Amino acid sequence: MRSGRGMSSPMGGRRHPRSGDPPALRVRLPGGMENTMRRLLTVVVVALLSVTGMTAPVLAQPAGGDIKARVAAVPGLRLLAERPGAPGQTVLDLAFRQPADHHRPGRGSFEQRLTLVHKSFDRPMVLYSGGYDLGSSPQRPAEPSVLLDSNQITTEQRFFGTSRPAAPDWSTLTIWQAASDHHRLITALKTLYRGPWISTGGSKGGMTAVYHRRFYPQDVVGTVAYAAPNNVDDRDDSAYDARLEEVGTAECRAALKSAQRQALLRREAMTERYGRWAEQEKGTFRTIGSTDRAFELAVLRLPMMFWMHQSAGGCASIPAADASDDALYAWIAGVTLLPVYTDQSLEAFTPYFHQLGTQLGYAQFSAPHLEGLLRHPGVQEVRSYVPRDIPMTFEPGAMADIDRWVRRQGSSLMFVNGENDVAVAEPFRLGAGSRDSYVFEAPQGDHHISIAGLRPADAERATAVLRRWAR
Repeated sequence: MRSGRGMSSPMGGRRHPRSGDPPALRVRLPGGMENTMRRLLTVVVVALLSVTGMTAPVLAQPAGGDIKARVAAVPGLRLLAERPGAPGQTVLDLAFRQPADHHRPGRGSFEQRLTLVHKSFDRPMVLYSGGYDLGSSPQRPAEPSVLLDSNQITTEQRFFGTSRPAAPDWSTLTIWQAASDHHRLITALKTLYRGPWISTGGSKGGMTAVYHRRFYPQDVVGTVAYAAPNNVDDRDDSAYDARLEEVGTAECRAALKSAQRQALLRREAMTERYGRWAEQEKGTFRTIGSTDRAFELAVLRLPMMFWMHQSAGGCASIPAADASDDALYAWIAGVTLLPVYTDQSLEAFTPYFHQLGTQLGYAQFSAPHLEGLLRHPGVQEVRSYVPRDIPMTFEPGAMADIDRWVRRQGSSLMFVNGENDVAVAEPFRLGAGSRDSYVFEAPQGDHHISIAGLRPADAERATAVLRRWAR
């Protein structure tokens, strides 16, 4: 697909699905171990966590049950701060030293940020990825964490936020490298959290969880991926066009097309307002090229953004053809998230667009109803979002490999999608080799879907499967 998920990313994905949204990982400690650890000082370091080798570390554990002391004893793990937490929780912001390149672990390193919500060593662990940076509330529980009453780790992905090498080599921003980051982290923390781990995420975070399972299938006992796109063939985006012609009512689809046409018929009035806003906010458009290019791109993506984030009730808000310029612009700006096309907003998501342009793929939409109104051929190419000095070469087999693994070898996978979510027009599908795996769809659901939003029978079944995995 070429669309993203997980936050609200510039292109419509969501960043942090939390309770009522996506999940994460789990872990349990055998009952007697905690008492034993309180009596004994275990100093067992099988592999020192450093960038001199790829082997993940086994930690030296201090005596006592203090979570901060025990976490600080994990080689490569550094305590940054403690956050306020709910009663019975300890919330720690941490940094974990990772090789910049897992193929060449001696060539530099960086610290990957994460947030740990600790309840008890004898509970499961949910590993949650939003797919981007940590966001402002990484301690919020993912839905699986709530359903399991588990511990939770939220991870920032390599190259996002501050989790990047000082001199980043963009060739190391791959799904395998990111999966290896999670593998090393899980291996290190399983010395503390020895019970079942569950991985989860929404949108791009859901994709991230699946990619990790493909390369390290034994790290966790189950994965819940919400609203996760699966763009197997980046050359063919017909599934997205077809979904846009099926979703909602014919009247709503016609109203969206009319709004797109009106936006471009009134281009000068629209871009004048857009440019004035950018000037006030000191926003620039060097990467995309101009205010006009950015606006045209936003208009082309408008229907997808609408259906990802609006319920069918949102159709009533679509401006009529005779709406004022101010009303039309305000609606378009809200639906398409016009501010995200500035350089200042795009900078934080350059790693995301780089991944779309090298491995994940990116959806482009045909728009025959806009014929004669478009000025910028190729504006939908993912290169529009990435500075020209950052190299990108697309790897067409990357997503096909993931898709084959899910269908032929995938196990304990759960995909939760919304019926109206255009982003999953190309969803993950199970195959003859998939084991103990499930796909659930919420009627009329959008990109912000949850197990709780499924049909009651499906929600009950999905919850039962999740709890069985975490036993």
